Amino acid sequence: MGDIEGRRIVAGVSGSLGSLVALHWAASEARRHGAELLTVLAWEPPGGELTHRSSVFPPQMDGFRREASERLYTALRTAFGDAGPGVAFQGLVARGTPGYALVATADRADDLLVIGAGCRGRVHRTLFPSVARYCVAHAACPVLAVPPSPLQSELTSVHRRISWRLPFDTRELTDGQP
Repeated sequence: MGDIEGRRIVAGVSGSLGSLVALHWAASEARRHGAELLTVLAWEPPGGELTHRSSVFPPQMDGFRREASERLYTALRTAFGDAGPGVAFQGLVARGTPGYALVATADRADDLLVIGAGCRGRVHRTLFPSVARYCVAHAACPVLAVPPSPLQSELTSVHRRISWRLPFDTRELTDGQP
């Protein structure tokens, strides 16, 4: 992948730890290739599009779009602070399912779509469709699926122990060192 005028690095953002890791990868790729970073947060009306269309009194979408914009802004600030990603970038809030919105945005052959690989748990995969798999199967451009941060499994374990009210020693987080 050489430097190409007008090249875009498209990054899916949800605010999750995995998407923030992918966002850093995307910013790094954009810097490396002199490309523009396009950050995309997908949103749907509560209950999904079908529920919204069949509702007698559908809610106004402006509030939901504004909330999605705020989530994108929060994710960008969490990832990069006030300094920003260090490359030219745009934020896009796209209505639709995450996979569809990302593939529709990264619609050029020379785009690079960067996404978090998501959770690997069997139950989670059964309940929630994989955005990464959808993107790999449908994208017209290369897709970089960034594996979860090693911290993700540790955070999940801590959360599980706390929610199940199991004993937990905080020294486990620092490898037993005070």
